[in-house]
Amino acid sequence: MSLHTWWIFAVTVFVLCGTPGPNMLHVMTRSVRVGFRRSIAAMAGCLSALVLALCISAAGLGAVLKASPMVFDVLRYAGVAYLVYLGIKAWRGGDAPLDVGNPAAIAPSSRRILFRDGFIIGISNPKLLLFASAFLPQFVDLGQPQLPQFVVLVSTFAVMEMFWYAVYAAGGHSLAGYLARPGLRKVFDRVVGTIFIGFGLALLRARP
Repeated sequence: MSLHTWWIFAVTVFVLCGTPGPNMLHVMTRSVRVGFRRSIAAMAGCLSALVLALCISAAGLGAVLKASPMVFDVLRYAGVAYLVYLGIKAWRGGDAPLDVGNPAAIAPSSRRILFRDGFIIGISNPKLLLFASAFLPQFVDLGQPQLPQFVVLVSTFAVMEMFWYAVYAAGGHSLAGYLARPGLRKVFDRVVGTIFIGFGLALLRARP
């Protein structure tokens, strides 16, 4: 892979990863509720799902999804259901009350649960698999060994994604101080809930 090809890929992925989506919103809200440091577990879950999806797509699952609409539909409806569930939970204020002055009031989610929820958010988006299967091969030189190229591409994608997780989590951590006010917290919860439900409903339009 030439440096020019990698540079085009890196810039494109940097912009794409920075676009708000379920992963970024999830990381930001986790940071608001449990703090930046503990939200790293949620970031790790989202990132693990991303890397797994990219690796599976590189191995050819994207073609399987295109050839088998039933498999795609199972993933799609699972993703829709989970995002809508998170949206309803956020709308109703399903987490513990936020009190930035009282560490004991932080939502008592364990790192295992934070990782699990982040992983489910990431892996339940079938668009990621199809995007990876259509996007990554464009930057692979078929005349050269493909495995090292996929390693470089997936690693670059992961680094860019993690950078934006940190940016969104830092923004959520800064926002937490303002959300100590019950009125603003309620508005925030309902906005986040609406966006998650919107992401879920948008998945219904996804097609292989």
